[in-house]
Amino acid sequence: QVHLVESGGGSVQAGGSLRLSCTMSDYRGSRTCVGWFREILGKEREGVAAIYIGGVPTRGMRYYVDSVKGRFTISQDNATTNMVWLQMNDLNSQDTAIYYCATDRLCTLPLGEVRPEDYTNWGQGTQVTVSS
Repeated sequence: QVHLVESGGGSVQAGGSLRLSCTMSDYRGSRTCVGWFREILGKEREGVAAIYIGGVPTRGMRYYVDSVKGRFTISQDNATTNMVWLQMNDLNSQDTAIYYCATDRLCTLPLGEVRPEDYTNWGQGTQVTVSS
């Protein structure tokens, strides 16, 4: 099973940027989806973005929840394919949360809503705090 480790969280002022990374130990290039989720205290875990990796690039291989479209970008590192990035720009206080990455080997294209119950392998999370 792939072991996931998130990093890159921290504190930033509103309007700032952060880049989160999800490192997947023992990833061997299989087709899988990598999702980013966030959890705000007292609320349910929310799917933020997802990417389909290990296959031929195609349409519908990325998904973003409406609240982050145009601000967040999910991508796979070209050099080290076992890493997925979440570039977060124009952050606001509502983005404050613990961010997790997770994998789903049964996902299909085109990607739709990113549901936590579909993802079976999770990292420990990284805190993102945005101050206004």
